[in-house]
Amino acid sequence: MSDSQGNHSVHRIVLPSGRKIEVVRFHDQAVEERTGPLHICPDCDSHLVQPVEWTEASEEHWELLLRCPNCQWMHEAIFEQEAVEELEEHLDEGLADLLGDLQRLTQANMADEIDRFVAALQDDLVLPEDF
Repeated sequence: MSDSQGNHSVHRIVLPSGRKIEVVRFHDQAVEERTGPLHICPDCDSHLVQPVEWTEASEEHWELLLRCPNCQWMHEAIFEQEAVEELEEHLDEGLADLLGDLQRLTQANMADEIDRFVAALQDDLVLPEDF
């Protein structure tokens, strides 16, 4: 649970021991307005920028530490919820692409193994000791 009042918010946390604490977070950083999507590096134009760390700054803002794996550019700022959601959608699309590539590679490797096994069977190279 959190209460937001002006330039700070109060988060009530229950620790595993049952003890309750309040964490006060002051929001003195301005929200950054980006001209382009968060996944594009402003230094090298790579489309691989990803969040390294993130924390909720308020109900509609997130504090992100962004990093470009291509040029090692890093930037920490507070961003609007909408910009973070667009970044998340882009990351989800990238994950789906990676999983599709992994599936195609796995199928290609399996087909290659099957072809080699069939050739070994045809050439009588498979013996009972192989199992």
